[in-house]
Amino acid sequence: MASSNNRTSTYTQVSTSSDHDRPKSADAKKDMWSSMLDSVASGKRLPEKNILVLGGTTESQKEFLEGLSAEDSRRNQDRQKKQPPIANNFALGYTYHDVLDADHEDILARLSLYLLADPSPSFTPLLQPLLTPQTIPNTLIVVLLDWSQPWFWLRQLRDWIRLLRTLLVSLDEDCKEKMEEVMIGWRDRGRGGNSLDGGGVSSTVESDVSLPLGPGEWEEALGLPLCVVCQNSDRIEVLEKERSWKEEEFDTVLQFLRTILLKHGASLIYTIPSVPSPLQSLIHSSLGIHSLLKRQPLKHNVIDRDKVVVPPNWDSWGKIRVLRDGFDVEAVNKGWSLDIEESHITSPVEAANGTSGYTEDAIPKIPGGAVDAYEEIIRDPSLDALQAASTESNGLKLEVSSTDTQSFLGAQLAVLDKNRQGAEPSGMDSSRLVRGRGATLEGEESIGDEARVNEHIGPVQFNMGGIQVDADDMLQRLKDRQSYQTPEPTTPGTIAPDGGKPQNNEALANFFAGLVNRGGGSATNSPKPARS
Repeated sequence: MASSNNRTSTYTQVSTSSDHDRPKSADAKKDMWSSMLDSVASGKRLPEKNILVLGGTTESQKEFLEGLSAEDSRRNQDRQKKQPPIANNFALGYTYHDVLDADHEDILARLSLYLLADPSPSFTPLLQPLLTPQTIPNTLIVVLLDWSQPWFWLRQLRDWIRLLRTLLVSLDEDCKEKMEEVMIGWRDRGRGGNSLDGGGVSSTVESDVSLPLGPGEWEEALGLPLCVVCQNSDRIEVLEKERSWKEEEFDTVLQFLRTILLKHGASLIYTIPSVPSPLQSLIHSSLGIHSLLKRQPLKHNVIDRDKVVVPPNWDSWGKIRVLRDGFDVEAVNKGWSLDIEESHITSPVEAANGTSGYTEDAIPKIPGGAVDAYEEIIRDPSLDALQAASTESNGLKLEVSSTDTQSFLGAQLAVLDKNRQGAEPSGMDSSRLVRGRGATLEGEESIGDEARVNEHIGPVQFNMGGIQVDADDMLQRLKDRQSYQTPEPTTPGTIAPDGGKPQNNEALANFFAGLVNRGGGSATNSPKPARS
């Protein structure tokens, strides 16, 4: 009995312990599968990158998106895929773009693009939710400028930098700490052995070495990477032809931009619509998107004036001075710091209430500012003093707009048709017709059959001293001279010959009438000098 009791207790203990162990093993298996599924899902999850596109118009923003997705859009058209819509007509616009690998099969990342065209501080609340500690490391700011109005560039940049400074200051402490980490990483990117395009280096010793910051570099870090895109650089030729710009003006614009962007650690690129450019490589490398199949090195270019590329952390004051002598880098650097000071920034509350004290057209000038120095050199043609004075005084313009050639010819065709309809069917000379009507009104000649025949034949001409003379015209002139002649005053004691002048006119008239009656018109009927 004792043995049976022991067996029973032993079985009971084993079975009881196994029942307690089963739930634990099931939970462990469940946790293992969930962790595996989470790892697979995270591996397939697309990296999300954000781009804040500031400035430009709705059309220029679309051109930027086309240049950013030129190759991918062609591939999608081959696959008959629809392009994502672009909603940028109101306030803050949005669209997205999938970055494909070199083989156009794998998706490397998804770009979310937020579009804002107006630098008004009232739009700051729309941008605040986009900047969080999770999105800040994957965010890039792009400012669009247009070569159609390069004289407004520094003013536009100043407005956007002020807006960004107001926005970033209003973020919480976690976001500010994250921005500091991002800026520290950006300062070392592209320096020493580090490569901006993700190429890397072969030596680990070189990767730990970073060059010290030069003068004017990263003095006004925004907390986010910045890229300035100057669109439509093909209009450089238009400025050269129509505005008489020279190399000095183009170099001055580039030196101002490079000096200002060096303070923020930003990059610069000139683009032309429908022309391949390294814009895609610059944007992708700035966001940390690198293809595993094909690496495209990002090279600088400051020689071609319409294809300028200045990567971040490449420029320096020495390189800017080399472009053209006489440019004061230090003055522009200090002037830009004055232009973007917080004391000159209008708060969102003041802008919304209209209590800022000045409007956008009447912004107070800052003494020693870089914007004023730039606009004194790169003048706005609409504000030119010579053009304004001539327009106010004489109502004249320096530029004359001409109509299109086809429009002008079409208008002239209508005028010719109208004249053709109102013309006389006889087609005779207008001067001859007027002369015939005048003779009829005066009653000096009666139009008979012979006169009509003479009009159809033409005037009677004869050669006098090698000159063809119209007899009818000469007779008419003599008659007009006789009819409008006034008698000359005579002095006492002198007797004027009776009818002296009329006799001379009558003699000449009879002479030419005789020529007409004889049917003159050849050299044989002309009077010849007598031979001695």
